[in-house]
Formats: sequence, structure tokens, C-alpha cells
Amino acid sequence: MTGAVSGPRVVLVGPMGAGKTTVAGLLADAWGVSVRDTDGDVEAAEGRAISDIFVDDGEAHFRSLERAAVARALEEHDGVLALGGGAVLDPATQEVLRGHTVVFLKVGLGDAVKRVGLGAGRPLLLGNVRATLKKLLDERTPVYESVATHVVDTDGTEPADVAVRVQEALA
Repeated sequence: MTGAVSGPRVVLVGPMGAGKTTVAGLLADAWGVSVRDTDGDVEAAEGRAISDIFVDDGEAHFRSLERAAVARALEEHDGVLALGGGAVLDPATQEVLRGHTVVFLKVGLGDAVKRVGLGAGRPLLLGNVRATLKKLLDERTPVYESVATHVVDTDGTEPADVAVRVQEALA
């Protein structure tokens, strides 16, 4: 159901390592619109890094900040919007995404591990990065698929080519 509500031209969702932020920037450049990332919104509002919010206040506090940031961005922003990897887990966020054009940037475990490296600055990846990423992908992929209007596979693909695939999916 595209174009049913005002808001971003496209919302990108997917796990860490999918390339949401990079692809969002490429799409915004191609379309001549602005780009917004809800992780950046949370960090700007709090004046600290997400990893610090997790450590100092816990995941539940971060998720409440994230939920508010997503709702605000969906109302205010008309360009390209990238959501944090776990944002779609919140039922309220799933609901406010209805009617928006949402693209799930799908990434397999191998590519995700290569892209996130040792997970520096990613609070959910403490410990065994590969095992944690596998668990997150297994848990979250069905949710990403449920909120998406389009799915674009990013495995083995450069960000510029992923951006072209997104544009083709939306054409």
C-alpha cells in the first residue's frame, strides 16, 4: 500500500550490516531529497551514543526513545528514512509503519558478519558476534518481512547496486 499516507519517500529496515544508512544516503542523493536516520535522531536528542544509552539506561529505555524517534520521523520527514535494526520489533512502530513504503534490506549471516566486523559500538553484539547476529537474524527476519512492502537482497552487492535495486523495486 504505497502512497496512502504522507511521510518519507521510502523507509529502509533491516538488521545491522544490511547497509541501511549507506543506501539511504545514496537514494537521497539520487532523488535530491534529504536523508534521516532514527539512530542519529536518538543520539542527537540524548547527546550521547546509543552504546552509552544501552550501558547507562538499558535496552528498554533505548527502545522507548527509538519508538518516539520513529513516530516523529514518519510524521516530519519526507525524504529517505533509515530505521535502527531493532526498531521494527516494537508493535507500536509496526503499526505506524502501515501505509508507508518500507523496503527490507535483506542480508545473510556471512555478509552481515563481514560488514559489522567485531561489532565495535554495537551494544547487542557483545561476545560472539557471529552467534549473536545469527540469533538476531533468525528472530527479526519474519518481522522485517511483515512490515515491508518490498524486499531487496543485499548479499554480495555493493551499496550503489542495492540503491539501484531499491529504485527498481519502487518504480
